Amino acid sequence: MDLEHKLATLPTAPGVYLMLNEAGEVIYVGKAINLRNRVRSYFQKSANHALKVQVLVEHIADLEYIVTDSEVEALILENNLIKKHTPRYNVRLKDDKTYPYIKVTVQETFPRVLMVRKRLKDGARYFGPYTDVTVVKKTLSFLRTLFPLRTCNKTIEEGWQDRPCLNYHIGRCLAPCAGLISKENYAEMIQEVLLFLEGRIDRLIPDLTRKMHEASAQLEYEKAARFRNQIRGLETLFEKQKIVVQHAEDQDYVGYARHGELACVQVFFVRSGKVVGRDHYLLECSADEEGAEILRAFLQQYYAEASYIPREVLTPIPLIEPEIMENWLRSLRGGKRVYLRTPQRGDKKQLLDLVVKNAQIALDETRSRNTFKQRAMERALQDLQDLTGLPEPPERIEAFDISNLQGTNVVASLVVWDNGDFKSTDYRRFRIRGLEGSPNDYEAMREAVSRRFKRGLMEQDEESSEQKFSVFPDVVLIDGGKGQLGVALEVRDELGLIIPFLSLAEKREEIYLEGQSQPVILPNDSPGLLLLRKIRDEAHRFALTYHRNLRGKATRGSILDEIPGIGPKRKKDLIRHFGGIKKIRSATFEELQEVPGISAKLAAEIYQHMQKS
Repeated sequence: MDLEHKLATLPTAPGVYLMLNEAGEVIYVGKAINLRNRVRSYFQKSANHALKVQVLVEHIADLEYIVTDSEVEALILENNLIKKHTPRYNVRLKDDKTYPYIKVTVQETFPRVLMVRKRLKDGARYFGPYTDVTVVKKTLSFLRTLFPLRTCNKTIEEGWQDRPCLNYHIGRCLAPCAGLISKENYAEMIQEVLLFLEGRIDRLIPDLTRKMHEASAQLEYEKAARFRNQIRGLETLFEKQKIVVQHAEDQDYVGYARHGELACVQVFFVRSGKVVGRDHYLLECSADEEGAEILRAFLQQYYAEASYIPREVLTPIPLIEPEIMENWLRSLRGGKRVYLRTPQRGDKKQLLDLVVKNAQIALDETRSRNTFKQRAMERALQDLQDLTGLPEPPERIEAFDISNLQGTNVVASLVVWDNGDFKSTDYRRFRIRGLEGSPNDYEAMREAVSRRFKRGLMEQDEESSEQKFSVFPDVVLIDGGKGQLGVALEVRDELGLIIPFLSLAEKREEIYLEGQSQPVILPNDSPGLLLLRKIRDEAHRFALTYHRNLRGKATRGSILDEIPGIGPKRKKDLIRHFGGIKKIRSATFEELQEVPGISAKLAAEIYQHMQKS
């Protein structure tokens, strides 16, 4: 069905439309109350379209659409499709990383507070998302100085009589694992933590003050001192929340600034009338994108992942079709009304102006930082071009590293740096066989380089659909000295490759080049050396992680794997039942028989083997 026929048969129902280019890529996703009217408007020559729409239409080769029951459903589907396809002409959050949350596991008997990257429907309370991991870590650290929360991963139930860990003895945990605090008292502390994370410190301090006086009256001076320290820490934080709005409501103030194809949205979080935090987000957009569309796209993507929806969201300019957004936010807030407002005067307008000003400052800082990074990268690539004699700066660099422990679990890593950043999807790891017990980094390097490029040549010759190794680098970096570089060059020449290889020795950061007996030593602050070190360190991290995983698996599995009759399923059942090797070792013959599938004969074998080992 051609494009003209699709345009002629579009339904008048609400839904989502996807614009595709000649390559079949989704380049734009939009929603509409009336699909026919909205999509056809793009192709009306008489319409006074913005430059972005004119350019978009030139690239549209096909379109698809999905009918929905309502405008709110269309908005939700639009957001999901934008995440899935990341279309070129949509406004979208610049960073594709997963933002962190603070998670309070209130569904547990003795909850924990931790940082996570994903919000699950598991009954826990989530706060965030946050753009700055450092801020999250500092918040958790501050929380743990105020509240003696448990940090272990144990599944603790009331009445446990385990041995307290070091955190209890230094006053950092109340040892619920040893039954030293009741479920009710621990829950009270968690409620205080939740008030803190909600930014409602003014409600938290009076309650802690009351508890301090009660503990003091009962001569529990250590307990009273702990409450006193909590109050002092919270009062210090409370003093920083100076901006107060007239109405004691929960609000988000959202402002934006834009330069070219980069926009910055700043959010001030107001809880009970006080500014308790702020954050900024970068978005990619077209140079002539309207401000209302930038704000709409941000709110749509941000609140889809946000852990809390306030009663009021304030923006400097009105949004397009605000009723649809309000209805969607209302559904996220559990049916409670949400208002989108644009204040024209008063304290709300003044605070919103401040938010916009902060968005501009954050955008200027980002642009300045990006410019500096770009210049440093250009100088680094120029250094590498000069070192290798390439006709132009390299775009793709691959690095190899070897990791082992006295010749055991020998592994190699391959990491890829491509166009200014690491490309983790192209990382590869190799388990080196035949060298166990006799550490030989040279032969391990030979095998890793050989396997990588032989596989790449095979894929290029066969034009295989699975092209994992077919793209070759502009430069290969070897972790090590002259010897490691030598064996890698032998492999390269045997395979007939024309790629410059160099190595970086870790001790003095010496660079060894082909055909040169003496190393090149660049200044410590040389952009080229800094880039090589960054890539080498990533290769080292990736190899070491793989090596540790293999070593850990071998250590964890070796004892049970030695017992006849214990396969993967029974081993898994044993570990699940007892919680670990240590408890299996201390289990009695009768306790081992309680595990499903473990007969008396097998239980005896396990017991005897564990006692001997």
